[in-house]
Amino acid sequence: MSVDTPSRDLDFLGSRVKVLAEGASTGGALGLVDMVEMPAGDMPPLHVHREQDEGFYVLEGELTLYTPGESVTLRAGDWRLAPRDVPHTYRVGDAPARVLVVSSPSGFEAFVAAVAALETADPATLGAVAAQYGIEILGPPGMLP
Repeated sequence: MSVDTPSRDLDFLGSRVKVLAEGASTGGALGLVDMVEMPAGDMPPLHVHREQDEGFYVLEGELTLYTPGESVTLRAGDWRLAPRDVPHTYRVGDAPARVLVVSSPSGFEAFVAAVAALETADPATLGAVAAQYGIEILGPPGMLP
């Protein structure tokens, strides 16, 4: 996919997403994923990125980001960084949300595409794919740092 080619919708763990920029088109500087529709109450497993910083910019709805000793609720127009090596998770509010997720350097967008291509994303498979992209799953959905 190049910058000039519109991305197609992907199903990433129940969220409808689009990869807007990937490492190949940014010289590896960043990846950008439009989490077009994240279901209300959605919460991924507790995890940590070992190779990328991950930033969240909320376009619609509400998202609470959890890091060790802190929880911050983000609303439309809010930005928050989850630095590499810091365990985190989030929970979508009571309505669906739309969030831009940027990774620096690139890599998270490739993980998103790899997971979307899976036939099933059971915990063992998800953990193995995550490890290939420098992401460590630390606990199940609902577990806080």
